[in-house]
Amino acid sequence: MNSVITAPTEWIESVSNLRFPPKADDRLQHLMERNNEGLLTEGEREEFEALVELSETLSLVRAEAWQILSRSPA
Repeated sequence: MNSVITAPTEWIESVSNLRFPPKADDRLQHLMERNNEGLLTEGEREEFEALVELSETLSLVRAEAWQILSRSPA
């Protein structure tokens, strides 16, 4: 069931600009490098998978916000 709600443009713009905090992004980059080198421990693999899942979800939410705003990603 789809329903329509209204939201302030500023709120949708803020959603379209969401990013990982710098420390989380740095950690994801570090884990990606270790993954590419085949060096992840089991714990790091679980952390990496969780961060990737969160990153993908964030990207989808941002894309939906951009679509609502009818503009391309920044």
